[in-house]
Amino acid sequence: MKELILIGVFIAATILGYIIIKKVPSLLHTPLMSGMNALSGVTVLGALIVAATTENTLIKVLACAAVALAMINVAGGFAVTAKMLAMFKKRKHTGGEEA
Repeated sequence: MKELILIGVFIAATILGYIIIKKVPSLLHTPLMSGMNALSGVTVLGALIVAATTENTLIKVLACAAVALAMINVAGGFAVTAKMLAMFKKRKHTGGEEA
């Protein structure tokens, strides 16, 4: 019964997340997603806890896969954010002044 409730919550969250993201204007999509990808750190923490506390080999393998995928998401989110912030920095002149 508990598994059925968890599957229902997962499906509801997936549908709600899709609807919310679909309504975000394309101009705001990249900054929103790069910031929200940082929240995958919570997924990393949860998967690490599951991997450390479980005795079941299959669950341990799935938790390790979840850690790897969530860390890819975290790194990608920070990379996109760093790239966006670099776009707003002023460029310094490296050469001499032109007449």
